[in-house]
Order: sequence, then structure tokens, then C-alpha cells
Amino acid sequence: MFWKFDLHTTSHIDQLLDREDVTLRELMEEDDVLQECKAQNRRLLLFLSQDHCMQELVSLITTEPPADLEERSRFKFPNIACELLTSDVSIINDKLGTDESLLEMLYHFLEQDPPLNPLLASFFSKTIGNLIARKTEQVITFLKKKEGFIGLVLKHIDASAMMDLLLRLISCVEPAPLRQEVLHWLNEEKLVQRLTELIHTGKDEERQSNASQTLCDIIRLSRDQANQMQENMEADPLLAVLESQESVTGLLKNLFEGERSEASIVNGTQVLLTLLETRRSGLEGLMDLYSQGYERSYTVNSSILNAIEPHLKDFQQLLLDPPKKSAILTTVGVLEQPLGNARLHVARLVAALLQTNAPSICQELCNLATMDLLLDLFFKYSWNNFLHFQVELCVVAILNHPSSEERPTLFQKCRLVQRILDAWEENDRIQAEGGTRRGNMGHLTRIANMVVQNLEKGPVQAQITDLIKELPEDCRGRWESFVDETLRETNRKNTVELAFSDYQIQQMTANFVDQFGFNDEEFTAFEACCKEKIRQFDDSEEEEDIWEEKEINYATQAKSRTR
Repeated sequence: MFWKFDLHTTSHIDQLLDREDVTLRELMEEDDVLQECKAQNRRLLLFLSQDHCMQELVSLITTEPPADLEERSRFKFPNIACELLTSDVSIINDKLGTDESLLEMLYHFLEQDPPLNPLLASFFSKTIGNLIARKTEQVITFLKKKEGFIGLVLKHIDASAMMDLLLRLISCVEPAPLRQEVLHWLNEEKLVQRLTELIHTGKDEERQSNASQTLCDIIRLSRDQANQMQENMEADPLLAVLESQESVTGLLKNLFEGERSEASIVNGTQVLLTLLETRRSGLEGLMDLYSQGYERSYTVNSSILNAIEPHLKDFQQLLLDPPKKSAILTTVGVLEQPLGNARLHVARLVAALLQTNAPSICQELCNLATMDLLLDLFFKYSWNNFLHFQVELCVVAILNHPSSEERPTLFQKCRLVQRILDAWEENDRIQAEGGTRRGNMGHLTRIANMVVQNLEKGPVQAQITDLIKELPEDCRGRWESFVDETLRETNRKNTVELAFSDYQIQQMTANFVDQFGFNDEEFTAFEACCKEKIRQFDDSEEEEDIWEEKEINYATQAKSRTR
């Protein structure tokens, strides 16, 4: 017998399109409307590209749905409309990108009073972003004619979708000459300066955060694209402004002018940290810093450091007198005065500045005794590992760069060796009394090991050796005893525990059985035992207790295990 199959199935959408009175909403109710659209169903595309249909689709993604609709279905049609408009089908892109009345409908969405509906804002941003990539010249020409475009986008910057829109303008425009034209337009509109002005005490925190994130993304995108550019290509004007001393000075003025707020300090410092990045943040970490002479993706512009240096005293004051925070309950008790995000970001900034190896910066940090203050916080907040990591990075930076004469002085003024010894002895005393090991001991161990390693070899070996010799005799004896006994034993324990952890989490590799399992004869005996204990169920046999104890005979005797 033969079955007949008709592999040519007719979509229900085609059946609907046979009707003269079919509506857009009826088609959007169909589950496969997006699939048919992307599959280039010509009848469907011709229907969707009609003027009244395109207008309805744009209206759906830019108009607040009626509030009386069920919440689950309120944004069903706007979502489908956005997917249809961004399905990357040429006939829809052409219609939307070349019909100025449709572009005006889209643009009108920005002219609303804030706040925008975040979901509609995402639909709008996605649709405009798709047009920027697919109908670049037409859309850029349209937007440049709108004098208030950048102002409206920044007016709604509290919606993250507007941040995405700005980044699409910077990163998705091709070819290169047109992209450069767009960058000059954005620079003429003073985009960088206007975003910087939003990072100011008194501004809405969401707007501050998004403005900061936008500036950080512009820096990274511009640097990545600059690395890929040909040598004769024109520099990115936005990056040039961002790295200028005037721009950085303006940002710092916003942070410290008037009443200080944690939000503005954190968001402003985020921008400074991005400007100070010498490689992509995804590669940041101790492994990069421990390696000597690692390759940098780009060099920090001296104008950035020149702008920051006069304000180091202001950051120092933040460490001493941070924005007030309420007491918080932690797993180890009530913390009356939390460290706070502002001071943590100052620690991150100091670590980044030390990594630049700029002599004037190191000298100023030395004069201010900043490292000494950070170590005070390191020991005071013994459970804040975010802070401990940044202080460790500071020590790594001091020990890894020999070119600055101020670095050994920086090391000496903070009495690092004495602090390590005092903290270790205090922790031993607490544990001897039945207390808990302090949370910063792991980082302190690594810092102590770094000092020891640099005594043996390293760029500041001679200076560190001299500093150890200059210690008071009793302190030098304590240090030598600590290194030879306490630290060595701690390292031994850590090595054993780490090896055991590696053993526990190692993956099942091809040679796993050879290394840790049975040998062949042992496995044969083990398998025989299992087969004898667990028999297959067979209806023809008498019912019996398969787990009943009985004598087991082995055909092969296993050799005794040697492991």
C-alpha cells in the first residue's frame, strides 16, 4: 500500500489573503506571520507594504496601548509589529526608509514628554537602529535635518533604549566616510559635553547612570574602531574630545562642585576608569598584572592624567569623608559606617593610575599618603573582598614598575611589612581564642608572597632589599621568621587544598579511568559482581528476591589494588 503525501501545503495566511476584506490585525493573529514574512511570502509582503498597513505598524510601536486591555495582551500587537518592521526584508526596509511620512511618525515618538514607556522605547530604538544599518544614507539625512534630535534623545536618556540608539549611530554606519560624517555631526551637536553635563549632583540617578555608560561605550567602541582603521584615516572626533584635558576637567568639576553625591562620583569615576583602560576590561585581572611587560592595546593620553592630577586631593578627601551612608546588617554583624561604592571606586581609580606608571601621579599619591590610607581601609573592612582586590592591584603596580623613584618611597611610607606582620599576629590571636579567620587573609597572603618574590627577583629587588635591611632589628627578625615558617606553611597548606579542589572538580577526560579508576582486571571483577547482583528481569523465571545474599563465584580473581 502506498501513501500519498502533498508536500505543498497552503498557509492559512494565503487563505486569509484571498479575502478582499482581510485586516492587518487578522494576519497578525496568525502564529506563522513572522515566519511567512521572513520566508519572503510575496503576497504577504505586498499586503504589509501598503501605505495604510505600514502606518498602522508604525503606530502600534509608537502609541501607548489602551490601559483597559489585559496586561498579558497589551503589547502583543506592538511586539509583532516591531518584529515585522525589523524582519530585514528589503521591501519593508525600502518602504520605511524612503517614506518621509513614516519617518515623521517614528520621530514623533521622541517628542513626547518623559518618561517614555520602556517597552515602546525599545521597539522604537530597534526599528530606527535597523534602518540606520539598512537604509543608512536616507535615515541619516532625515535625522540631520531635525535640529532637536540629539536633545530629544538625551531628554529621554533615562530609557536605556535611547542609549542603544546613540551607540548604533556611532557603530552601525557604513561606509567609513559616511561614518566619519556622522561622527562630526554628533561632535558638532556637542554630544560628549551634553552627556558629561548629565553626570552632575542633583540630576536623576538613572539619567546619570545611562549617560556614564554611554560615554564609556563610546570610548571603547571608538578605540576598537581606531585599532582597525588604516593609518591615513581621520581620527575619531568624539574620542578626541573625550580624551582632551578640557573634557576630563569638566567631568571632574561636575563631581566635586557643590554637594557630593555617591551616584555622580561613581558614574563619573566609571568614565575616568574607562579612559584609563590600557586593554579591554574583559582581560583585566591579576594574571595580566603579574606578568612582566605585558602588551598594551593603547597608551593612556597624558592629557587625561594632567586633568586628574590636581583633583587627587579631592579623591583623597572622599576616602576620609565619603558621602554619608546608613548602617547595614551583614552576615558578620552590623556595619555602622559601610565602605560605600564611592570609596570603592576611588580605590579602583588609584589602582588604575598606579598602573599608568606616571611619575607625577605617583609623586602626588606619595605626598598625600594615599596608599597608607587605602591600607587602613583594607584592614578596617576586613570582609570587603572588592576593596581587598583593588588594594592588591595597587601593591602589584608598585612592585611591577621600576622606572619611578617614588614607588619604593610609596612602599616605605605605608609600612607594608609591619602591617602584614601585625595583621597576621592579630588574626592568629583571634583564631586562638576561637574566633573566625579574617576575610582579608587570602589577599594578605598574596601580598606577602609578592613582597617575598620581589626580594628574590623583580624590577624593584634592590630597593625592597634595602628597605627590609633598614627595618628595626626586632621587626626584621619577625619578618624573616614569618617568611621562613608561617608564610611557607600557609603556602604549603594552600597548595594542598588547591590540588584537592582541582581533583574534585576535574572533568571526565579520556584518561580519567586510567588515572583514578579501576584497572582492567579490577573493572572486570567489578562488572561480574554487578551482573551477579543485578539480574535482568525475566517473566519466565520464578520470582525471587534479586538482592538476596548468596555466594558469588568469580571467573577471574582481581589483583589487590595498589592505590
